[in-house]
Amino acid sequence: MADVAERAGVSRALVSIVFRDQPGASPLTRDRVLRVADEIGYRPDSAARLLARGRSRTLGVMFTVHQPFHADLVEGIYPEAERLGYDVLLSATAQGRGETKAVEALLGHRCEAVILLGPDAQPADIDALGHRTVTVSVGRRVPHARVDSVHTAEGKGVRQAMEHLVELGHRRIVHIDGARGPGSAERRRAYRAAMRRHGLEPELRVIPGDHTEQSGIETGRLLLDERDGGRPLPTAVLAGNDRCAMGLLMTLTRAGVDVPRDLSVVGYDDSHLSHLMPIGLTTVRQDAVLIAEYAVRFAVERLEGAAPEPREAVLDPKLTVRGTSGPPPESVGAGDR
Repeated sequence: MADVAERAGVSRALVSIVFRDQPGASPLTRDRVLRVADEIGYRPDSAARLLARGRSRTLGVMFTVHQPFHADLVEGIYPEAERLGYDVLLSATAQGRGETKAVEALLGHRCEAVILLGPDAQPADIDALGHRTVTVSVGRRVPHARVDSVHTAEGKGVRQAMEHLVELGHRRIVHIDGARGPGSAERRRAYRAAMRRHGLEPELRVIPGDHTEQSGIETGRLLLDERDGGRPLPTAVLAGNDRCAMGLLMTLTRAGVDVPRDLSVVGYDDSHLSHLMPIGLTTVRQDAVLIAEYAVRFAVERLEGAAPEPREAVLDPKLTVRGTSGPPPESVGAGDR
């Protein structure tokens, strides 16, 4: 700032006024100071100013590198945080870098609040974090923990998907479980309940898996091996999420299974990848932008004292029907005859 003041021929105090956008400098002086700063490459250190006041005005976001829906959420977090006057710092979980390390990195960089996208930690650990700093859990409800949470009504989304498949005529509907992934327990319970409600309990089958493409690939291989052994393919599969559904689709189509003529596939999330396939994925849509906005607002309102106690937002999902779902093969055959 002293260098800018010297070259612009003004006092350092006046330079400070210009950079803080405070009254006290004429338009001509303001333009001269900003031009000189640009010429010498000076940029005000807003982070240092905030830290000097005891604030960083930065929200930390923990996400998973290979989770497409997390990318959609991050895209929604940035504009809402900027609108409210906050910066965003990202920290990823990856192979060899667990959630604890990702979160500690955010806290080490003086983030005032932490937004966890699909946390997998134990409830007690999430609660402990909520007592250390303002914390928002996205995609996972953590009962009795001191954290805000934002998620969709998982059971409602699964019910919509199951109603769609049953109305098409499907009975042999398999569910690929998401293990401990966000929302998996609720989706599993809703699938079981739907099968019982429609009198399909003898056909109920939950295949262990997780929220990865590899899980879908392995399930596809299992179903193909069973078919070769004489067990018919299911007529529909409700995957734990879109990534799992895509792995399943890749394996089945490479083996000559026609989707949806031979088998229907439904995902969950409606991540951006679901639009990029040659045949669009039927999936349960979670509104990533709205979820992100709630998460940011919850964090900021807690930080600024507008909401002293944690809150929960439960948003409605919506089934998006595309090209991977259709009538079961026996119905198609009967219609053709």
